[in-house]
Amino acid sequence: MFFIASKVLGFFLVPSNVIALLCASGALLALTRARRLGSKLLAIGVTLLLIAGYTPLGNALLLPLSERFPPWQDNGRAPDGIIVLGGAINSDLSAARHTLEIEASAERIVTMLQLARRYPQARIVFSGGSANLLVPGSAEAPFAGLLLQEFGVAPQRIVLESGSRTTTENAVETKRLVAPKAGERWLLVTSAFHMPRSISAFRAAGFEVEAYPVDWRTGGWNDLWWPFERLSAGLARTDLAVHEWVGLVAYRLARRSSELLPAPR
Repeated sequence: MFFIASKVLGFFLVPSNVIALLCASGALLALTRARRLGSKLLAIGVTLLLIAGYTPLGNALLLPLSERFPPWQDNGRAPDGIIVLGGAINSDLSAARHTLEIEASAERIVTMLQLARRYPQARIVFSGGSANLLVPGSAEAPFAGLLLQEFGVAPQRIVLESGSRTTTENAVETKRLVAPKAGERWLLVTSAFHMPRSISAFRAAGFEVEAYPVDWRTGGWNDLWWPFERLSAGLARTDLAVHEWVGLVAYRLARRSSELLPAPR
């Protein structure tokens, strides 16, 4: 139920969808007797579009998330396991084309392969099902498993979790599969902007992991001062940041997290 609600509400809370609805409503009302209201809605929609598309708003919202957890530092103790969250493989397109198709978060996959080689004794866990709501989709995990084997990772090291649809399910199902023991060291690989919500979900599930953020979308705090050159780029960044903030708030309200914005321990 939480999954369905998150998908439905998420659609109406994404800035680009809100702006589109405002503009469409304004344009339709402008053709009726409520022309004045329609003109106002249209003006508001266009203004929001320009702000979200060209100003550094998206970066201002994203940076507190992506800078929350610093890059992981190797202290000489090898990890027992490495968990990689889905979101980097277009599983439906991969199934249709019979080849691996990578999305914008490809760094998760590259890092997975690098860490698998760097720590040959560590288990490699890929957690990713299908998040499609209306149409059944293909899970990401099997494609990641094939890729790992193609790169020479022994099958007994690979753990695939194909049922999760949300970050909370990533955490719960991964813990169930690997049954981490006290004293073990587990790394969590996901995009930097997604790390706060991921850490909160794993902590809520009782699975202590170390953040290994990748897929940095900004160069740092200096990006607060620069506008976007393309409206689509700024709008996409704003959508991404708002999606994560809404997710953090929703997880806290639904008691799927004990922290609104977790910090490193």
